[in-house]
Amino acid sequence: MKKSFIINIFGRVQNVGFRYYTHRKAIELGINGFVKNMPDGSVYVEAESEDERIEKFIDFCRKGPQWSQVDEINVLETTFKEYKYFTIN
Repeated sequence: MKKSFIINIFGRVQNVGFRYYTHRKAIELGINGFVKNMPDGSVYVEAESEDERIEKFIDFCRKGPQWSQVDEINVLETTFKEYKYFTIN
């Protein structure tokens, strides 16, 4: 079953390649949606895919790339939007 999530990631997550590595992981797992930096220093993600894929993706977001430090992550299930790709905004 396909699911859609909004993921807010807080910590040292900007200027450490977070969006790039998130994009790479999304492509690897077949996730559609987007990632973008927010003015408050957090990273915002909308992600859609099958159950097991999205769980692996959320697990990646909890850790991030090696240069980041994720202090907090908020995950909210949302309406499926049928994104066609995963992009960096």
